Amino acid sequence: MAAFRILVVRLSSMGDVIHALPAAASLKHSFPYSHVSWVIRPRWMPLLEGNPFLDEVIPLDRTLRGITETWRRLRRERFDLAVDFQGLVQSALVAAAARADKIFGLHRSQAWEGAAALFYSTGLMTTSTHVVDRNLELVAAAGASSLLRTFPLPQGTPEGRLPEQRFVLASPLAGWGSKQWPIERYEDLAQQLELPLVVNGPPDAEPILSRIRGAHVHISGISGLIDATRRAHAVIGVDSGPMHLAAALGKPGVAIFGPTDPARNGPYGGTLRVLRTADAATTYKRGADAALSMHAITTAAVLEALAQSLQEKIAGCSA
Repeated sequence: MAAFRILVVRLSSMGDVIHALPAAASLKHSFPYSHVSWVIRPRWMPLLEGNPFLDEVIPLDRTLRGITETWRRLRRERFDLAVDFQGLVQSALVAAAARADKIFGLHRSQAWEGAAALFYSTGLMTTSTHVVDRNLELVAAAGASSLLRTFPLPQGTPEGRLPEQRFVLASPLAGWGSKQWPIERYEDLAQQLELPLVVNGPPDAEPILSRIRGAHVHISGISGLIDATRRAHAVIGVDSGPMHLAAALGKPGVAIFGPTDPARNGPYGGTLRVLRTADAATTYKRGADAALSMHAITTAAVLEALAQSLQEKIAGCSA
């Protein structure tokens, strides 16, 4: 019997790929004789390494040659179902290239680009708030009968040096400057924390991270970040991929929020405590500088929330 072939489309970025993992797992679990393929940008492929719910990972390079090769590959293979979790015209085109019998995506009013819905056979109006739950709604509509809230992430690979003792990990940078906590606050954290503070980032972040006096700078790729997150005693993050990685791995710690809504984009799973001022204005405008609502979060508030999160972890382990 031929396998039921499913195509998952989520091209980027780190947090969004992580948020789609439970939905992809639910598809595979619900269709046990299926063959599940995921199209993704090469940069984010380490997040899918060894995923037991995937049979195939298809890279989509931004070059003309890469686009052509992926297009031809999708046209050669016949898919029964495609699900676009991104909601962009480019991701919808990828789903359409597979010539699946059914293509599911978000309703045009919820997709990032409404025109993407023109390529779907079904555009679903979801009712959930958080992105993870929206993705699960989408696959449920596509036929997934068993919904899993699991994040099958790889073990990661050690990169660079980390403290031998317990440490707190922070990834200060985010895709938008407005989502970042002021960089000088991490210097305050490094001075006041009882444990070493490790600040992680990609190679191009080293000049910025090196300004944080008292912190241990850890430069790595995605595999090294996964390894460091697994080894961290706790995590302090902002609305960025590394924070969502920590949440998916069940790490304790603090998630600092300002312009974006934690109900929609917050840490999933409940192990990270969310800090956000009551008067923070929700906006998804990509500002270059830290928002005023991020400046309003004090170092003392972060330290208190961190202590509470660690106490909750201890209480949970002893229960």
